[in-house]
Amino acid sequence: QVQLTESGGGLVQAGGSLRLSCVASGGLLWSHRVVWFRQTPGKEHEFVASIPYSGGTPSYTDSVKGRFTISRDIAKSTVYLEMKSLKPEDTAVYSCAATTRVNIAPSDMHYWGKGTLVTVSS
Repeated sequence: QVQLTESGGGLVQAGGSLRLSCVASGGLLWSHRVVWFRQTPGKEHEFVASIPYSGGTPSYTDSVKGRFTISRDIAKSTVYLEMKSLKPEDTAVYSCAATTRVNIAPSDMHYWGKGTLVTVSS
């Protein structure tokens, strides 16, 4: 059973940067796509970025393009989300998830981490 563990969240001022990590353990994700979602209280999970774990073209939601970068380090079983030029509206709990399905809606995920809180102050 694959387990995903996020880290790297915290409090940062607007304009600042953070790097989130998602470490996979207990199994392989070679055939999976890893997805970062974020969620604020009372709202659904919002897609942020995704990348095929085996390599390939990443994808991003429009609001983070040019500011966020998703990458993976196979040797460390880790997927990163580098976040720059952070804005208060980026404040959320960020969770990583993984799926073998083509669709990447939250309901399509096979595995989820517990999330890490990112707070961006103005």
